[in-house]
Amino acid sequence: MTFDTALTELSDAVQPIHPAEIEAACALIARSHNILAYGCGREGLQVRGFAMRLHHLGKTVAVQGDMAAPPLGPGDLFLCTAGPGELSTVTALMQVARKAGADVLFFTATPETPSARLATTILTVPAQTMANDQGAARLLPMGSIFEGALFLLFEIMVLKLRDILGETAEAMRARHTNME
Repeated sequence: MTFDTALTELSDAVQPIHPAEIEAACALIARSHNILAYGCGREGLQVRGFAMRLHHLGKTVAVQGDMAAPPLGPGDLFLCTAGPGELSTVTALMQVARKAGADVLFFTATPETPSARLATTILTVPAQTMANDQGAARLLPMGSIFEGALFLLFEIMVLKLRDILGETAEAMRARHTNME
């Protein structure tokens, strides 16, 4: 069945993620003051969902481009994704964040790139992206495997962060908007 193949592709992408990288990323998020999140395209949709959960966890978080996004400085975090490793917007924003003294948490499938060298912490998600999908014998198209792997990874990170931050499901729910 098609679902079985898609689930296998996603599982194959998340299983090799190093637990130490997840722990380091969660520790960085937990100790950061302001968090600014960014991703392009469908990666950006996953990042927005993660930013919402970070808010539910009590973190001060915004998405780059929002009118209420704070300036970054020492003690703050720029959290960004670039599955292919190099996206000009991501690289430019990483440079600005580093110049301001903020840490950079970089999620990528391609950790050996100039952009990755700008990161304070790298979390490698070894998945197919738009940059390497041509000729691949995969069911899910373009960057879907990377994007789906981000969703799963972010959900696991939320659970780890909930424990690190001493939050409860009830406290998270209390921070959810009542304007729906």
